[in-house]
Amino acid sequence: MAEDLDELLDEVESKFCTPDLLRRGVVDQPKGCDGGTHSSDRNQAEAKENLRLTETFKKEDDLDSLINEIFEEPNLDKKPSKLKSKSSGNTSVRASIQGLGKSCSPVYLGGSSIPCGIGTNISWRACDHLRCIACDFLVVSYDDYMWDKSCDYLFFRNNMPEFHKLKAKLVKKKGTRAYACQCSWRTIEEVTDLQTDHQLRWVCGKH
Repeated sequence: MAEDLDELLDEVESKFCTPDLLRRGVVDQPKGCDGGTHSSDRNQAEAKENLRLTETFKKEDDLDSLINEIFEEPNLDKKPSKLKSKSSGNTSVRASIQGLGKSCSPVYLGGSSIPCGIGTNISWRACDHLRCIACDFLVVSYDDYMWDKSCDYLFFRNNMPEFHKLKAKLVKKKGTRAYACQCSWRTIEEVTDLQTDHQLRWVCGKH
């Protein structure tokens, strides 16, 4: 049995491997028995594989760059938006603060059809923060009412600022507005500049 195996090995060596190759140490550095064809094929295969890997890595790098660009561009768009919204927010807050500290100039009185608010030269609004500097009372006003002709100083002196007492001298009239402090009273129907009535000591009390 051992002899048959030795003969088979000898036959394989004689057919596929030459003595020169054996002397060169082919056993130590196995190559193709046809003088290096297998090694050449393997080298070509390795070269192709390296080329494929290089192209794959390049594509992955390009893909990563593209992804980064996609994610970076919206951030560039958002930064100006944030700055813009912050700026507009500051403007709104600043405008509100200015509005809180602004008073009427000039000061207007008006009938019930005239809106109340801060009066200016271009915005005719009836002041709703009037104060009398003579009696130091806030001026009250009642839309669609007028004061009865029988009103006098003592009536307002004794009844201001309670509406349930003042209404005894209030007469319904559409479009008018009744104003009064503790020492003065007026019925107004049209826009009136307060400076034209020199007897009134009313001023805008808005600060």
